[in-house]
Amino acid sequence: MDWPHDPDGEEGSEGRRKYGHAVLAKKVNEEEDFPLTAAEYVDQYGDHPVRIDYETVVSVADIFEYVDQEEFADFPDFHKALGRALREADWWPYRLEHA
Repeated sequence: MDWPHDPDGEEGSEGRRKYGHAVLAKKVNEEEDFPLTAAEYVDQYGDHPVRIDYETVVSVADIFEYVDQEEFADFPDFHKALGRALREADWWPYRLEHA
């Protein structure tokens, strides 16, 4: 895919230093952007790349296909919805071991 910027550049994952949630979160201002709708976020950033792990890059729009909320009241609400979406898509790099 042709990205609007390098997924590993300063506009993307900051040279592979930031992944997943961190890339998504840095696009919003906690004090100014909420409440925020999913549609607004995808309209503005949908074609932006998000590095999930060292070999996987997906678009913001791909992630939001799994988001089950239309609006986020605040930053924690945004994070929780994105965490659920990343886990549902199996793009959550952290796994709990079940005994």
